[in-house]
Amino acid sequence: MKIRLLYFAVLRDIVGKSEEVVDLPDGTRALEVWQRLRADHRALAAYDRPPMTAVNEEYADASDALHDGDEVAFIPPVAGG
Repeated sequence: MKIRLLYFAVLRDIVGKSEEVVDLPDGTRALEVWQRLRADHRALAAYDRPPMTAVNEEYADASDALHDGDEVAFIPPVAGG
């Protein structure tokens, strides 16, 4: 299946792009996508748990299975003042 990953803020800086389409096995969960990102980007290694997760523009549990054509965004915490 193909899903579209969106990267925001610090994640965009670490990954080096704002989005990409990836091929994944059927039934992959957002948590597994996060684990793959951690493995591919050393700067994310300390983040055991994924940040807030959105699937198709709605907050979702990272343990939910993804489907072909889904759009996934991991939303990093934002500091402000």
